Amino acid sequence: MSVRIVLADDQQLVRSGLRVLMADHPDLDVVGEAATGEEAVQRVQETGPDVVVMDIRMPGMDGIEATRRITAGGASTRVLILTTFDEDDHVYGALRAGASGFAVKDMALDDILGAIRVVAAGDALIAPSVTRRLIADFVERRPAAPRHPARPLDGITEREREVLTLVGRGRSNTEIAEDLFISVATAKSHVSRLLTKLDARDRVQLVITAYEAGLVTP
Repeated sequence: MSVRIVLADDQQLVRSGLRVLMADHPDLDVVGEAATGEEAVQRVQETGPDVVVMDIRMPGMDGIEATRRITAGGASTRVLILTTFDEDDHVYGALRAGASGFAVKDMALDDILGAIRVVAAGDALIAPSVTRRLIADFVERRPAAPRHPARPLDGITEREREVLTLVGRGRSNTEIAEDLFISVATAKSHVSRLLTKLDARDRVQLVITAYEAGLVTP
């Protein structure tokens, strides 16, 4: 079964390049394109894609607001942010808006396709080391801002707090199991409970929560 994709970028060249590349991969199917955030929201409503590959800087409604509207609408569509890391300070906002991960425009195209597949499969955290770098950079450049968890942590157990800390450090379920001397199934269960208790869409939001709660520092 193919992954249904909407490409949202104001640069026609970027959209065309990705579409041509995906044409050689039968498991990837571009079902729509958008040049603005508003068009992206409309395409999602029209086509119900699995993944939107979303630029942030677009005219009119930007990718952050479009991401917020898409993820708040109850659709199962996931958003993969496609950005320029060194120039875009708004990626954190997009992740907070509900994006499931991100890819950088100067990545190899095959790596971008791999990121799309990972997001479509529900394994939300793309390139954990890069995600940590992004969020750590955001926190480090705003040291004066108070850091409070967006979601209360009072309802989680001490073990779940340990697991959340490790998720924030980009550890996989297997690595968490090794660190805490528990089974992978138990680690996965803890992560699932954290997602429910913290009302988090995916692991990306757990990473952000860990940083905001001060469990992980740059």
